[in-house]
Amino acid sequence: MSYLAYHFTVTPVQPGSDILIALLGEEAFESFDATETGFIAYLPASATLNLDVNALHFSDFTFQWFSETIADQNWNAAWESSFEPVVVENLVCIRAHFHPLQTQVKYNIEITPKMSFGTGHHDTTWQMCKALFELELQDKTVLDMGCGTGVLAILAKKLGASEVQAIDIDAWSVENTIENCQVNKVSSMVVKKGDASLLPTHAQFDIILANINKNILKQDMKSYYNCLQINGYILLSGFFNTDVEELTQHATSLGFTFDYTNSKNGWAIIQLKK
Repeated sequence: MSYLAYHFTVTPVQPGSDILIALLGEEAFESFDATETGFIAYLPASATLNLDVNALHFSDFTFQWFSETIADQNWNAAWESSFEPVVVENLVCIRAHFHPLQTQVKYNIEITPKMSFGTGHHDTTWQMCKALFELELQDKTVLDMGCGTGVLAILAKKLGASEVQAIDIDAWSVENTIENCQVNKVSSMVVKKGDASLLPTHAQFDIILANINKNILKQDMKSYYNCLQINGYILLSGFFNTDVEELTQHATSLGFTFDYTNSKNGWAIIQLKK
């Protein structure tokens, strides 16, 4: 799958970047990477952009932008030139093969993302990883929805989950997750290509992880509820602080109970219970 990268230069960077990202988050953009002068937004080349970016005008900031196509074979080089290890306190380090082993953390996870978006949202990845350490995963069944590189599924397995299922709509992500499981010596994981239509309609999972985007989360929330065990937990991320109330209201209307929310640099996480 090819992507369009929209490069935004925003003056001043804040709050302009957050406002623009919130607007673009309503579209089909899958990932946003912050830069010193603004951010980069990634859109599947096959997706339709309904928003006229040139028609946007704001009184408290200005912006410029341009787009470029990123072909599949170009992604690794771009990633390797900019990716830094993600270190979550003294708990886990998500790193590439060319980074040294981190001895001060409990777990090292090595990934090579290909075209998968599993490290771009460092703040959401960071929060989801930390939250996993605060749950009891021993002998639990876990679903990683929108698995990307598979990093959350791999960590869940390392933390003692008995069964882990990882699902993504992107064939690259499925292949990448399988490869990263092999690199990290994680076995007995089911990896599938597809969307929420693959989910069972009966309670099966003790814990669900969904680090996607707000629109997909809302769309699939009922399916998550149906396949989560009573007293099970779901962790949601991939959205902004401004989206927390909307997502929480939608989830509780379906029967979830709000547990807590946290944020890091404007990116939020929500934990809910069934």
